[in-house]
Amino acid sequence: MAPTLAMSVTGPQVAAKLGRAAPLGYAIAAVGVALVSYGFVRLASQIASAGSVYAFVGEAIGPRAGFFAGWTLLGVYIVFPPTSMAAIAVFGEAFLKTTGLSSSPEWLPIALAGCVLTWLLASRRIRTATRSVLIFEIVSVTLITALMVVIFATLAFGNPPAHQDVNGDWLRIPSGTSAATIALAAVFGFLSWAGFESAGSLGEEAREPKRAIPLSIVGAVAFGAVFYVFCIVGETLGFGTDAAGVKAFAGSQAPIGDLAQAYVGKGMAALLDVAAMISALGAALGGVSVGARMLYAMSRDGNAPEPLAEVNRGTGAPGIALAVIVALAATGLLILGLAGDPALDVFFYFATTGVLALLVMYITTNIAALRMLSRDGRVVDIVIPLLGIGVAGYALWKNISPVPDFPFNLFPYIVAGWLLVGTAIAFLRNPA
Repeated sequence: MAPTLAMSVTGPQVAAKLGRAAPLGYAIAAVGVALVSYGFVRLASQIASAGSVYAFVGEAIGPRAGFFAGWTLLGVYIVFPPTSMAAIAVFGEAFLKTTGLSSSPEWLPIALAGCVLTWLLASRRIRTATRSVLIFEIVSVTLITALMVVIFATLAFGNPPAHQDVNGDWLRIPSGTSAATIALAAVFGFLSWAGFESAGSLGEEAREPKRAIPLSIVGAVAFGAVFYVFCIVGETLGFGTDAAGVKAFAGSQAPIGDLAQAYVGKGMAALLDVAAMISALGAALGGVSVGARMLYAMSRDGNAPEPLAEVNRGTGAPGIALAVIVALAATGLLILGLAGDPALDVFFYFATTGVLALLVMYITTNIAALRMLSRDGRVVDIVIPLLGIGVAGYALWKNISPVPDFPFNLFPYIVAGWLLVGTAIAFLRNPA
């Protein structure tokens, strides 16, 4: 997960649907994510593998379903790294503009530099990579938390902008808001937790993986619930809960930067641009690490080219698989960058594609959890995975209906094509 990055881009989408009650959208989303994550937690407590859902689903349902789940997650972690690298470029551009270092910077060199740095960190021992991710997020989360504290303090004790204060208006859903609108807003919030499942790929490198990985998933989901709601309350109050404030929040392309300039100054805005870049770098590092280990696990089982199973003796990292994931990310960025697409558009192109595949994987994994856990006959192990399937299924439906505008209307077909290829390979490689 990339909490600072999520808070830098997702809030306006929820505010556009729920207005001043945007924090409630995240609170509802937190419940949905908790339901979806339950199956992952229970499966990770019983199965430890570098293949993550590839092993979880394969053990619970069979090799064909396992390959399909792994192929789906591989698709996610092919497109998530360039998503994060595009985000590095988005906030890198913002930093250069805020500081006056460049009025019209090119985003592609920044994104490619992010590729190189990500590869250098990910090719080290996994302890280096995981600690780097953690340090990056601690730094960025600390900065965004500091901004929220300044906003709350200014609203309560300082000299805030007109019509803005500390109030409980965010607890009241605007009249006339339908249940479908509330659910759709929660879907946007739900996507901020994308990546909570990534710890599962460290099943063969973590100490006591059947204990450590479930705890890390629970910790990530719980932290997101607290941090996201806290930040969105701060953003909502910072812009203001009246009509003008809601309009400004919903229309902001960089809400954290806008608030930093309004409440502290350009220096804080520049720091938060750097924090968002750091958060995006952490997400990129996590993404390439998961993608490489998925390729490694598939290759080891004979479901991918044999060289991808090669492991660097000095670092323990699957070096060739890692190079493939990074090369694919760089290629995608180069194609769209040279075509003239803006960095923010590139971010959403890759992110949307990845999220669609991710939701399919959530559904598949919860079906596996239902299959495996129902053998014990515990009601909770039946009800919660069913609810998780419903939540992920609804989120998937809301991402494709109504049909989005071009080019987003093409992405479901791209994902469907990827899944069809995976299904064909699953039957060809596992005919029995």
